[in-house]
Amino acid sequence: MLVFFVLQISLCSSAVQAMDTVALLQQHCVDCHQGEKPPGGFDFSSYKSSAELLSQPALLLDVVNAIDTSLMPPLETSELSEQDRHAATQQARKLLHQAILAAPPTQPTPIRRMTRFQYSNAVKDLLQLRIAVFSLPEQLAREYGNYYKPASKTMPSSLKVGNRALGKSQLIEPRLVGVTPYPQDLRAEHGFDNQADQLSLSPLLLEQFMELSQSVVNAANFDAKTVGVWPELFALPADDAPADLRPLIAERLRKFLTRAYRQPSNTSTVNRFTNYALGLIGEGADYTSAMKATVAGILASPRFFYIHQQADAQFTLASRLSFFLWGSIPDQLLLDSAARGELLDRSILAAHVDRMLLDVKSKRFCDSFPAQWLQLEHIISSQPDPGKFPQFYFARYNASMHMVLEPLLLFETVLIEDKSILHFIHSDFSYRSITLKTWYDDADTVKHTGPGAITFDRVPITDMRQGGVITNAAIMTMTSAPDHTKPITRGAWFAHAILHAPPKPPPADVPPIDRNDKGQLESFTIREQLAMHRDKASCAGCHKKLDPLGFALENFDPVGKWRETYENGKTIDASGTLYSKYDFHNIVELKQALLQEQDRFAYAFTQHLLSFALGRKTTYQDTINIENIVAKAADDDYKLKTIITQLVLSEAFSPAEGLSADKQASIKEKRE
Repeated sequence: MLVFFVLQISLCSSAVQAMDTVALLQQHCVDCHQGEKPPGGFDFSSYKSSAELLSQPALLLDVVNAIDTSLMPPLETSELSEQDRHAATQQARKLLHQAILAAPPTQPTPIRRMTRFQYSNAVKDLLQLRIAVFSLPEQLAREYGNYYKPASKTMPSSLKVGNRALGKSQLIEPRLVGVTPYPQDLRAEHGFDNQADQLSLSPLLLEQFMELSQSVVNAANFDAKTVGVWPELFALPADDAPADLRPLIAERLRKFLTRAYRQPSNTSTVNRFTNYALGLIGEGADYTSAMKATVAGILASPRFFYIHQQADAQFTLASRLSFFLWGSIPDQLLLDSAARGELLDRSILAAHVDRMLLDVKSKRFCDSFPAQWLQLEHIISSQPDPGKFPQFYFARYNASMHMVLEPLLLFETVLIEDKSILHFIHSDFSYRSITLKTWYDDADTVKHTGPGAITFDRVPITDMRQGGVITNAAIMTMTSAPDHTKPITRGAWFAHAILHAPPKPPPADVPPIDRNDKGQLESFTIREQLAMHRDKASCAGCHKKLDPLGFALENFDPVGKWRETYENGKTIDASGTLYSKYDFHNIVELKQALLQEQDRFAYAFTQHLLSFALGRKTTYQDTINIENIVAKAADDDYKLKTIITQLVLSEAFSPAEGLSADKQASIKEKRE
């Protein structure tokens, strides 16, 4: 009832404004956007009133984005001046905000199981293991020499790092013997591997969780040397073992269960596991064996390996924060703050964010978010033509091993040194191995190093064609075919990763370019071939967005080296237009244009970050929160730490989502 009245008030107070936007759609858009198959699936002919438009916030978000980026109405057919377009964008944005505020509450962050990366971290932290649970190839960068020291706030000028997926023996490390992980969780098409709608739990996988928990505690090297909690959990007091073990076991399990389940353990749960341990001892098991079996049961419980809303919002927030920044369970300091009811205090919550980012466990954030944001897993399967690019390969390895580490080290530096995310567009430094140095210099002979621990040095970047993540050799290689570049693939990557505007899948009836037509290959550039290929009206809309982004990168060949001409001698044309606003002739000018749209890039980046933090896609309901995060970050030069902190402090990250209006107001009041 409350939502109904709010909606009615919103509709009445916005009638004149809404009619302005409705009139815009009717005058400038409806000629194309109507009928059985309107462009983009948007039929605006049915929207005649303010109520109809304000009741569709998801549609309004699309309208705002289309007007703001000059996709709609198209410049070539529109009489809107730049000033009118700006006013129309602001008007539509105001309506969007009102529609969001009048809409039903945001759905709760969905329950999801841990990824195997999170499970490994959680088990390691819970048991304070001094070795790995199992090796993870998805954790691409392997640190050597403990160079990652966030408390120092400075990255070293030279460091050693390996590539787990592509290097030699990089998965060989001290770990529990005989523990086999469940299959790797793949990155969702719309985002990350921790998305709730992708993390299913089949009966087979549930059985694997049960077997996995037993293999952890029964590993041959699971002992006092490798397990930090051994004295307080698995060993009896050396000098004074009590005759009645119940109080001792109950107290030990109470503490352990609180950490494992990320909330205070209730008496019935403690008693159930205590009785189980005592039952095993009564059947003849020794204390250590009984406790191992009990811990295995705790690890196999869905209450451990599922991330979900807790009964107390404080503990929900603690868990959400720890899995965001550490990919693991909360530490004792975070749980203690939750128990004291402190985490809804913004200053205390911000202090925890700062503390956690300065902890070495923040390396896990760097090991998971940037690689998935940039879709770097594609580099693993990239196989450039050895006939055309022989220096890409050496021994049984290839240059991808080096390429993929460069953007990851840049991300770590931006985080540790509290730098702006604008460095992801262009940076005046990078980390490169001798292989990459000679690679980018296009030296006659590439000096290959590796395949174990590789030395990377911090180097200055003075050429704007390089620097940042966009023109990194890994990106250029993984978005190419073995023997030619793929501008549309590059454009789609750019649109998704950098602009958070992924294209829709192409129509099923669109044929591929015939790469066997030697006449076309010898006579036309790839731009000219695609121009002949995309005449279909159903293709034009997406290609208008993707083509300029992909063609801007055409000066980089299939392995990321600079070129001025194609093999057929044709000069490369990397020109285009961004947002129908910035004309550019090359990648440098495109980067400069992006740097003029700082808020837009920060908004896109924050969408990625919020999706990763909450394990779900962002929706229209997140719009106001993201805008607020970006506005506050803008006051601090868009620093990565500031964006992370403001995201955690936002209502989107709050456990109040999905609750009644009264409960949401109560939590909001405490946070303020």
